[in-house]
Amino acid sequence: MSQVLSGFFIIWLIILVGYAVGKTGALGKNAQPVLSRVAFFVASPPLLFNTLSNSNVFVVLGPQLWIATLSAGIAAGLYLISARFLLTQRSGSEKMIAALSASLINSANLGIPIAAYVLGDASYSTPVILFQLAIYTPIYVFVLDTQTLKESQDRTSSTKVVRAGFWRSLGRIFATVIRNPLIIGSGAGLLFSVTEWQLWKPLDESITLIAGAAIPTMLMAFGISLVGSRPLDKEQGRRRDTVLAATIKLIIHPLVAWLLAQFVFQLDAHEVLVAAVLASLPTAQNVFVSASRYNTGLIVARDTVFVTTILAIPAMILVAGLLA
Repeated sequence: MSQVLSGFFIIWLIILVGYAVGKTGALGKNAQPVLSRVAFFVASPPLLFNTLSNSNVFVVLGPQLWIATLSAGIAAGLYLISARFLLTQRSGSEKMIAALSASLINSANLGIPIAAYVLGDASYSTPVILFQLAIYTPIYVFVLDTQTLKESQDRTSSTKVVRAGFWRSLGRIFATVIRNPLIIGSGAGLLFSVTEWQLWKPLDESITLIAGAAIPTMLMAFGISLVGSRPLDKEQGRRRDTVLAATIKLIIHPLVAWLLAQFVFQLDAHEVLVAAVLASLPTAQNVFVSASRYNTGLIVARDTVFVTTILAIPAMILVAGLLA
């Protein structure tokens, strides 16, 4: 338990440094997006490559991948079923964004540091990252494309628009997957793991140095993002949506992951802890990006990201305390 608390202390300290940087404006007004892009596009792919190339590929593609898939699907499905009866005035696309808010976790920006410093190995986050990028992202991109096109058809009654949009959607899905830097880094790492290839040593050391920037830049960017946030504004009318999504994300999602790990897959105690802690991670900021892209569900996406981000660390400490 002391190792778990030590890991959380390290993470929170770096987040607080980021918050202080954002509060003082030391790096300017664009610090958060710049740090986030450095972490995502520059440092995270080498980190995933290093982690996976030295990992057992069969472990990465093992039970944790299935637990991530099933628990996210159940969480999203539960939101959609609940919203059908409780939030009848919402559009299908807005409900989908909210369902993503309840099930899509921050597997990279917080998942990698949590896996490294709390669970003991950054590779624990990889099955979740692979699921979300290679499986979940193509699915929800397709659903949002077709749903927004359907809603557009209801307004324009144009079948040609929908047909053209269908193929455009498939093309966007394919491009999203093959161009994602985390997918590229993960895929290359898996290839090197299976083939047991080795990089030229100076190149390997260069990649390792760049990879070392991933975790601190992720956490500081997250800390900066907390400056000035004001969630759950009553006038915006999405409190119920946010509370429902956040409750499923922080309580139901990790509970389902624990049940699957403990009773369905019958994993050992540490693997059960891994599944439950990773499922307790907050909503991914990608949800807000998607909400902006499709211009739907912006309020619930933004507020759920903020609320779950604030409450996730205490939730993970509780989960770790119960299972460690």
